[in-house]
This record gives sequence, structure tokens and C-alpha cells, in this order.
Amino acid sequence: MQWQGVGATGKPFVLPEWNDTEREYPRRACVHELFEGQAQTNPSRVAVAFEGQKLTYGELNCRANQLARYLRERGVGPDVLVGLCVERSVDMVVGLLAILKAGGAYVPLDPAYPKDRVAYIMEDANSPVLITERRLLSALPEQQAEIVLIGEDWARISQEESSNLGHVVGSSNLAYVIYTSGSTGKPKGVQLEHRSVVNFLCSMQAEPGLESSDVIAAVTTLCFDIAGLEIYLPLITGASVVIVSREDASDGKRLQARMRESAVTLMQATPATWRLLLESGWPGDKDLKILCGGESFPRELAEKLLPHCKSLWNMYGPTETTIWSAVQRVGPGTEATVPIGRPIANTQFYIVDENLQPVSLGQEGQLLIGGDGLARGYNNRPDLTNNKFIPDHFRAVEGARLYQTGDLARYLPDGTISFLGRIDHQVKIRGYRVELGEIEAVLSTHPSVRQCVVVAREQGGDKKLVGYLVPGADQKPVSRVLREFLKTQLPDYMIPSAFVVISALPLTPNGKIDRGALPAPSRENSAMEVDLISPRDELERQLVAIWESILKISPIGVTDNIFDLGVDSVLAAELFARIEKTLGRNLPPGPLFQAPTIESLAALLRRSETAQKWTSLVSIQPRGSKAPLFCVHGGAGTVLLFNSLARHLAPERPVYGLQARGLYGRNLPHSNVKDMAAHYVKEMRTLQAHGPYLIGGWCFGGVVAYEMAQQLQSAGEQVDLLVMFNAPSGPEHYAIRADSVPLVTEPPSAERLGKHWQQLRSLKTGERIKYIGRRIRGKVGRARWQLYRNLRGIARRSLCRIYIALRLPLPDDIRNYYFLYTNKIAETRYRPQPYSGSMLIFRDQGPYQDHALGWNRFVIGEIECYEVPVAVNHHRALMQEPVVRTVAAQMEEYLARKNGAVSSCEPANHVEMLVRSGQPIESHVVQ
Repeated sequence: MQWQGVGATGKPFVLPEWNDTEREYPRRACVHELFEGQAQTNPSRVAVAFEGQKLTYGELNCRANQLARYLRERGVGPDVLVGLCVERSVDMVVGLLAILKAGGAYVPLDPAYPKDRVAYIMEDANSPVLITERRLLSALPEQQAEIVLIGEDWARISQEESSNLGHVVGSSNLAYVIYTSGSTGKPKGVQLEHRSVVNFLCSMQAEPGLESSDVIAAVTTLCFDIAGLEIYLPLITGASVVIVSREDASDGKRLQARMRESAVTLMQATPATWRLLLESGWPGDKDLKILCGGESFPRELAEKLLPHCKSLWNMYGPTETTIWSAVQRVGPGTEATVPIGRPIANTQFYIVDENLQPVSLGQEGQLLIGGDGLARGYNNRPDLTNNKFIPDHFRAVEGARLYQTGDLARYLPDGTISFLGRIDHQVKIRGYRVELGEIEAVLSTHPSVRQCVVVAREQGGDKKLVGYLVPGADQKPVSRVLREFLKTQLPDYMIPSAFVVISALPLTPNGKIDRGALPAPSRENSAMEVDLISPRDELERQLVAIWESILKISPIGVTDNIFDLGVDSVLAAELFARIEKTLGRNLPPGPLFQAPTIESLAALLRRSETAQKWTSLVSIQPRGSKAPLFCVHGGAGTVLLFNSLARHLAPERPVYGLQARGLYGRNLPHSNVKDMAAHYVKEMRTLQAHGPYLIGGWCFGGVVAYEMAQQLQSAGEQVDLLVMFNAPSGPEHYAIRADSVPLVTEPPSAERLGKHWQQLRSLKTGERIKYIGRRIRGKVGRARWQLYRNLRGIARRSLCRIYIALRLPLPDDIRNYYFLYTNKIAETRYRPQPYSGSMLIFRDQGPYQDHALGWNRFVIGEIECYEVPVAVNHHRALMQEPVVRTVAAQMEEYLARKNGAVSSCEPANHVEMLVRSGQPIESHVVQ
């Protein structure tokens, strides 16, 4: 049917081809069935990889089938919603496919989400099953769902049959439900069916296009619907997907290293991530196809990316119409934002006025989307579904609907569409759709806030959230306090970058909040605590200019803390890149976090210019009259983690870090624990000549701190505190984590041979030869991969030694590997001796082999061990917000008690004191 509108001249015009998007696709197929076709055709081709782990199509299909049967036994079937809360790994992909194969629909849950948000989603989804990992359980709320631990339960899951399940679910059943931000303060679940996803994937295969030889980098969290393209598109095409960790995806240099190592040919990301790459010095790749979406695509960013790639594509679409609904190849242009292009296959676009009638060519209006990509609706929200999904009065198709996007758009003369912004106050931040009302609903509950409004302001081509606050009576809102408060209930991307204090919210004549009259964030109206101190020399003036340019806050004083200014990982990367470019030197990540003010950063830079020798001693918080705490680095050699701890210890407690020698080149690192400890003791005593000493160690650093304490005691010095942070005494006492479970658990040889013989008996003669060939190739492939890893390790270590010999800074992409390797060897060779002093231990929930991490074998004195539950997947979370506050409070209580200030021990909130004894721990565990 032709859609007739009115042209700019007032005469009717007809758009016969602009919505002529009908294309054939397998309408009855499900997503996992398309994957199964590739698994049958290309079983030995690599399907998914993550940090050295790889699964072929055949292996991935078998594992997903086994888990699917396990889920079927637990009641998963058509339209049953299954929670999925796992960290990024190959098991994440196994879980996704297994849920689909079992007939269910997955509900992704980000491990970084606050408990309240996860609790609401699980309750609204009414999921009978939740797939997760042991290490994440403590961060999840109590619930009725049956828990499936994808790593720990694999011994039972692997007993299931590995063949395809057959036709369990139809194309009109749900594939997933993704919860997006809601204007009422509660997320809403968008229901997507298999048919919609299959139409989308088949359209993407054609344009922008994907071949079986391609490698896609998956950098997006599963809770952002565009992750569906990164995972499913390669798997239905016969291509490979490389899962990028959360840490690598947020660090420009690490991300470009992963892209280079994996020979990535296509990557999809938001404008913020592409800016992050460019700011980190990414040289580009002439073989790379770039997809950019999730936010409005600024022309200036497009012009920077065009020379860096093979082709550049702008992607547009709301979650309610299945990931992307429009695609546009980008070339040079002059418009402020890149057009979103034309609708994809079997999708229709209409731009209408308030009466849902077509607007004239070039006139702005609301964009409506119709076609096969529309969601079923919102989970448990029929009212909202009926409001947003309306009958399609442009087409004579029974049951056809339109989705009201709330986006402003207009047709360009060539039929492409230009995106003009939002009708309401819904915005996209870092690719996430955010309802500002949800942030306002939470922020308004803080005692210091009487009224508030949150807006998105443009900063350097990106949108940043700014909170405007009217304080309560006799209250003073403080940025740091508000940010910590919001983090307990909202994801990081919904935390405002700045807070502005105003006496009253400006209003329009009709009584509505006049958002356009809200003032820009400045030093004078901010909720920061510190008085303004102007720069005093040229170096400080240069740094102030860089900070003000990147953060878009002016003026900034030299004593302002960068963390109170709302810096995030993207802005931090931009700051580093600008400092390196302006000052003409390479900076490691350390100085910004060790010296978070311009004053301290300038002092650090001056010291690096005049110092005669590199020192391991780093001033994290040098001021105060109490005994200083000296913290030893972990395996990577850096002391960045101790910054948060220092902020929450007593204000009078100085904190110093001991970072590895040679961390930034110029010197070889120590190769054994005793020499390392002796060096650190020597450096420590330049600051504090005699005890009593307070020493702590993170992970590997705990072993070094233990040796330091022994050497100090041998020298007749007193050690009042030896504290371990997730620091086991040996490899056998490290946490047994789900991600350490092998991808394929090898059963005994006799059992393996028996299974192979049964498989061979079930096959025809020709298939038996192919089966044997695949097994041989698999063995050879694993041997070749192990040889490659060994050779790569030798090459990396040799390269590091060359850099050090030439007195050059070590490249970021090999520094961590080199120090982790060197320190691991040192730890393996170290043999702890009995220690007559006492020890304080903080650890996460593990699980570990024993509660004291093995130190009860060596410590003769008293051991106090505290378990601090963490919410995320790595033990580094022990030293991060908000958990580190509990650790700091318990440390100060311990020191006060040791000095006689208090007489009893009451563990801090959420901390369990497991043991307080010098006897074997098994007899003193609190049950």
C-alpha cells in the first residue's frame, strides 16, 4: 500500500518505495534453529572465544543441548522466563542458547545491578529458574527461583544427552525479555519473539552484511539489547564471536589490543566507546566494518572514524522493535548528526503529527515503526502495551500494529530519515536508554534533597547526566554522598556526572519545570565540598585547562578531587590522552588515581622529572598524625586499588602504596619474594624509621607483606598490624571459582573411550570416519593452541626485557602479563616460615579451601578472619565501592581495640567474623 502525504508545496506526494521493504526470510524458524544449521554444517569451526578459551560450533551446540535438557527437567518450556545472571564468558553464550533450545525466554540480569533492581525484575518476570554463578550468589536477593550454577553444576548437566532437542518452541514464542528504564521508577520488560529476532538477523546478514569468514567482537553487556546482534548474527552465519570482558571493553588501550589479537573484522559499539578508542590512540583498521548506534551519531565523530575503517554504518532502533530498525552506510557529509537511514527488511517507518497523520516532507514529527520487528508488548503491563502499540491504519493487514517511538524525526529529500531527539525526557546515555524520572524518583528520597530534576546535557559531543537539587531545610547536598547513595539503587550509567544546587526549580508560565532555564554546571553552583584554589604555576595551569576542557566544568581548583567531579572511565581515558599529547610524555594509569587532584598530579609530574631513581613508595593519602598504613601491590604490580581504602580509613591515617620495581620500565622487577620484601622494607623505613608498623597486602602482596613482617621482627621491630586482603598463603587456597572450571570436563580414559565407542556404533560408516577425523583435529588444535600460548608468553617476556634494557616505559598491553607472570613464579617458589605475630584477614565469600586462606599453618599468634560478601565476579571487588567502606571501618575498629580504645569486637554491617583465635580454624568457624 502506498502512503500518501503532503509535500512542502502543499501538494500530495506518494512514497511508493520508501516503505517497500518486504523480503523473504524463514518466518517459521527460531533463532537457535538457525544456529543448529551452522553447527551441523560447520561443527569444527570456532564459534565463540573468550580470553584463550574457545568452543567450536559442535562443542557449543552439544553443551547448550545438555543444559537445555537440564532446564526442561526443571519446568522450562515455551514462554517461560529464565533469569540469566552471569559474567561475560563462553558459558554466557551456552546459557543463552540453552534457554532458547529449552523453549524458554531469557531475562538478562547484569551482575553489577543493585539488589533491589534485580529483585524487582525477578519478581516481575516470575522466573522459576535462575542461571548464575556461585561467586554472584551473595549479590542476588533471596527468591523462589531454582538456582542453576552453570559452572558448579556442570558435572550433573554433562550427563544429559547432547543431541538437538527437536521442535520445542515456535517462532511466535518469546525469545527474550529485556528490562529497560521506566518513567515510574520501575523497569519495564520488553517481550521479543523469535520471529522478530530472525527477521532482524536475516536483514543484518544482507546489510550491513556478514560472511562466515568474519570475526565479531562482542563488547556490549547482555542487558543492552544490541548484544543480540553481536552474539546471534555470527552464530547463524558461521562466523566467530569474540567475547570481550567488561574491563577490556571500558579501557581504550586494552580494547584495541583485544581487537588486534583477535583479528576482528566487525564491531558494534556506541559513540562513547568509539570515542574511547580514538582517544586512546587507536590507529584504525582498514579491514574493519564499524557499526555505531545506541545514541545520536554526531557528524564530527563520523568524520574521525571514516579514515579508520573499511566501512562505517549508523544503526537506529528502539528495544520495542528488535534491536535495530534502520541502517545507513555513512559517507562524508555536512549535517550535524548522521541520518538514521531507511527501515530494514519487513519494517515500515511513518512520521506523523499529534493526530497521527503524515507530516509534509521535511517537517518534523513523531516516528512510528511497523512491521515484523515489533515486540509482543510489555511484561505484565497491558495498559502500557495498548498505549505504545497502536493499530496500523496505514496498511490493510489484519492485526498490523505501530510502535510510537517518542522520537522526533523528518524525511530528507532522498527518503532517508534524520533523527531530531526525544519528544519526552527519555534519553540515551552511553547507549543505554534512561528514563530521567527513574533517577529523579530515587534522588528525591535522599534526606538532603527537597526537589530535584535530572537532565542530559551535551558535553564534548556526548550526553552527560546532571542533577539539579533544591536542598531541604538546613541541609547541604554533597556530590560524593549523593553519588554513593544512588549507587546502592541504580546502575553506574544512571548516576549523574554533576550535581547543581539551586534555590528553586525554574518554571514555565503554565507551571511546568522549565528545563531550558536550568543553569550550566559550574564551580559556584556545584555540590562539591572544597574551596576553589587557583593554579599557581604553568604546569598547574596546563592541567586545569585540560580538566576543564574534558569535564566541561569551569572553574576547577587545583585541590578539587577528580572523583567528586563525576569522572567515569571514558572521561578518564580522554584526560590521559590529552595530558600525554599536551605534555609530550606517556603516563601510566597510576598517577591519576594516586594523585586525584591537580595539585598532587603536578607534584607527581615534577618529581618524575627531577628524581634520581624510581621509588616503589607511592603517597596515596600522606596527611595525618596516626601510624601510617603501607599496602603492598597485587600480582599486576600496581597500587590503584588502595585509593578507595584510603578514602574510607580514619582521616588522620596516612596510607602509602608499595608498587613493583620496574612497573613503568627502566628496572627489572624482583624475581623472588624475599628480595622484594627487603626492598620494600628499606623504602618504607625511609619514611618511618622504626615501628610499630602497619602493613597490608592485596592478593599476591599478602605473601610479600608476610615476609616483610618477618624481616621486621627479625630486626627487632614491632608490627602492630599485618592485614591480608584476599591473600591466600598458597595456590591451593585460592577461591574455587566457576570460571576456573574447564570448558569440557575430561572424564576418566575408560569412560571417554566408552562414550566414543557408543557414538561410533550409532553412526554410519562414512560418518564414523568424519567423527574420528574431528576428534583428531580437536586434539591437534588444542596442542597447537597451547604451543602458541607458550611461544607468545616467551615473546612477551623477551619484549619486556628489551624495553627495560632500553629504559623505555612498558606498553600497557604487555605490562600486566609480565608482572603477573613474574610474581606468580616468585609466589610459587616462596616458602613461608612460622610467624609469631598476629594477623587480620579480609576475604570475599569465595568459596575457599579454608576460612583463613591457609595462614593458620604458619601464624603462631592470633588470627582474626572476616568474610565480606561482594556482588561482582572478581575478588578485586573487596577493595571497591561500596564493600571497601566496611573493610576500612573494621580495620579501624581492630586498631582501636589493639590500642586499648575499645574492649570488644562487633563486626561491621554485613561482615561475619569467622575466627578469632590462634588455634586451627576448623574448630572456630561460626556456623
